[in-house]
Amino acid sequence: MARFELAFSLTQGRFSLDIDVSVACRALALVGPSGSGKTSVLEVLAGLRTPDAGHVILDGERLFDSVQGITVPVRDRRFGVVPQDVLLFPHLGVRANVTFGRPDAPPGDVARVARLMDIEPLLDRSVVGLSGGEQQRVALARALLATPRLLLLDEPLASVDLARRRRILDALVEVRDNAAVPLVYVTHTVDEARALADHVLVIDQGRVVAEGNPANLLW
Repeated sequence: MARFELAFSLTQGRFSLDIDVSVACRALALVGPSGSGKTSVLEVLAGLRTPDAGHVILDGERLFDSVQGITVPVRDRRFGVVPQDVLLFPHLGVRANVTFGRPDAPPGDVARVARLMDIEPLLDRSVVGLSGGEQQRVALARALLATPRLLLLDEPLASVDLARRRRILDALVEVRDNAAVPLVYVTHTVDEARALADHVLVIDQGRVVAEGNPANLLW
């Protein structure tokens, strides 16, 4: 469970983002059409974008506060981030990519996340030649192995085939429930939000236009 207190504004060219929400949940989904501002909200949480004004608070810790002059650096937030464009290191193999953020990880931990993400047969392969879905699963395993306090996922199933999509969603539910890692999940797919999130923010044109339990929202 994580408590999010987000009250910030951000201008990007002609686009403006104005968010004001307070919610406690295990998995928060950001849902909306392309260009609505979902990824920008995720990047503000990660510290990759700095708001013009306002505050970002997670579990009582101020990650950003324009009045108090607080901006916690990305590296100190201890978040796992899986962006839309998977950033694997092509000169490293799959195993080295998975352990990059935690090179001293015990073999048992590596085996656990590999099993969870269904990449055990890939560990001794090069990342060159992996399918989009395989790359995404490697990126998820890398983020999980780093034992983040929060996992930020930007449309992680966009390049995953339907056969594996359900399995990865089930794995993320296990991360949410058994590993007790809260999630923020960006998607434009309602079914994914329903399967994973216990609270949804529907974002359109930089504003939250609806929020609540996904089972109770009118889609």
